[in-house]
Amino acid sequence: MKGKRYSEEQILKVLKEVEGGASMAAVARSHGVSVQTISRWRERFAGMTKSELVELRRTQEENRRLRNVVARQALHIEALEEVAKGKW
Repeated sequence: MKGKRYSEEQILKVLKEVEGGASMAAVARSHGVSVQTISRWRERFAGMTKSELVELRRTQEENRRLRNVVARQALHIEALEEVAKGKW
């Protein structure tokens, strides 16, 4: 199950608070996220600007969409090959 999706502004705000010296546990409580989530955000997004984060998310979404297109095409090709072999 997917959790809440945070905006780029929210993620950068949380990371800025942690970088500013606030404890990760306190920041996690105040924003309603887990310490693990903040740690994951730090690994993935540390040092990024908002525009870089927006571009990363856009690219990830495009990648997901293209993978779905390829999967559908592969199924379509497989079905056509079976029809051509007379299995239908």
